[in-house]
Amino acid sequence: MIPPEISVIIPTYNEEKRGIKKNLGVAVDFLESEGYNYEVIVADDGSTDNTVTVAEKFAQGKERVRVLKLSHRGKGATVREGMLSAQGKYILFSDADLATPIEELKRLLNWVKEQGYDLAIASREGVGARRENEPWYRHFLGRGFNFLVKLVALRGIEDTQCGFKLFKAAAAKEILKRLKIYGKQETEELKHPYLGAFDVEVLFLAQKLGYKIKEVPVTWHYTETQKLDPLRDSIRMARDVLMVRFNDLRGVYR
Repeated sequence: MIPPEISVIIPTYNEEKRGIKKNLGVAVDFLESEGYNYEVIVADDGSTDNTVTVAEKFAQGKERVRVLKLSHRGKGATVREGMLSAQGKYILFSDADLATPIEELKRLLNWVKEQGYDLAIASREGVGARRENEPWYRHFLGRGFNFLVKLVALRGIEDTQCGFKLFKAAAAKEILKRLKIYGKQETEELKHPYLGAFDVEVLFLAQKLGYKIKEVPVTWHYTETQKLDPLRDSIRMARDVLMVRFNDLRGVYR
């Protein structure tokens, strides 16, 4: 098989009842209809339900789809491993629920392929962005977190956490090998799901390395999740954001 141009990483954790089979079908159908030379990598974060079985059954007979089975270390570590295993020239990671429709890939690709950006990241903020069915308290938590991120670590990015980001492969692998908080040796096995501030460390390093980042307003559909513990995860994510700045002050990212 010719090496893919686009790698799509879909991190999963207990997605059996959240429509993973259907969503994989939607993603593959779109990629096929656009004529992309692609691969889809389902990177599973140690699911305890039948997510892996469903994904492997879906992948049967599809040489462009593969399943990566990992231990439970959280979303950040899972995305990292999936991206490092990618073979495409461009690497997208997309949340498994397709809250950002896969069709938005076309808009992100334009900025990376045609406009010279190294990263194009979906944003739920800015002119043209739409948030659909999001509860007010989730929006409040998200904006509060982004305020902290901009205050402590990242300037000029309005939405770090939308789970739909496209990278030039060379930039992605240069960034990922420098991760400290979410690097391979630093992530331990977990007892609970953890979404984390992986995106913040990635984007901080992207800015530090001088990569061009484009925020692209998208339509985003809220879907209910049990993976986020508002209090516990907010504290841990705030700690990780502060640690990014602390690491930088200590010269860890130099």
